[in-house]
Amino acid sequence: MDAVGVVRMIMRHGILAVGCLAFTSAQAQEDAAAELAKKLSNPVASLISVPLQYNYDSDFGRDDYGSRSVLNIQPVVPFSLNEDWNLILRTIVPVVNSQDVPSGFSESGLGDVVQSAFFSPKNPVHGWILAAGPVFLYATATDDTLGGEKWGAGPTALALRQQGPWTYGVLMNHIESFAGNGSRADVSATFMQPFLSYITHTKTTFSVNTESTYDWESEKWSVPLNVSVSQLLKVRSQILQVSLGARYWAQSPDAGPEGFGLRAGVTLLFPK
Repeated sequence: MDAVGVVRMIMRHGILAVGCLAFTSAQAQEDAAAELAKKLSNPVASLISVPLQYNYDSDFGRDDYGSRSVLNIQPVVPFSLNEDWNLILRTIVPVVNSQDVPSGFSESGLGDVVQSAFFSPKNPVHGWILAAGPVFLYATATDDTLGGEKWGAGPTALALRQQGPWTYGVLMNHIESFAGNGSRADVSATFMQPFLSYITHTKTTFSVNTESTYDWESEKWSVPLNVSVSQLLKVRSQILQVSLGARYWAQSPDAGPEGFGLRAGVTLLFPK
């Protein structure tokens, strides 16, 4: 082979090598995005995130005149305890705007904070991701119409499975009040959230769940059915997920919300 042929061969193989590197890099980015989308479907994933979830519900009260908007600020912070276990702190800080709930009262401010501490094995157990720990209720509401003025605690647990594009499982907790304003109703509530989601190759997630709560004091159910669609995006250097959904109140207590509601959200991601 002459010198020109050698040069041509080097150039050809060099271009192929660059193309392979570009393909490998693009595939790595695709795989990383897919992994992030799967972690977002896992409430106890080892991923720092700050979901901002907006909910709007209406038809409160006997005359159905009331409405409520709630912005839930929900930071999730994982800690590695050792080679086998993680601790995941999930906090829900509600910022509430309440109109005519209860009737004749309108108020805006901070609601009662709920914080869960999940201890979770780093590796799935027979294919299941498991977590359990305590949950706490803090009487942080800035107005008595925005919270129960009670402090509470109890257990929480989660079990989920991820198979291909599917994620399914259930999150549960139970809270009992132990202190607070004696003139207010005690808190004895069980929360159950079965969920199912599907992730497409475009990192779009379709989700359905219920966020059912049974109040043992009033012996009443609150059962909203939620459906949503979410999309993973990157805006400059910030990775985020945006979502939009609707809910239907299949059952609610007396003077509670009725009909359809709205849910929208943005989740800021801070992968390691």
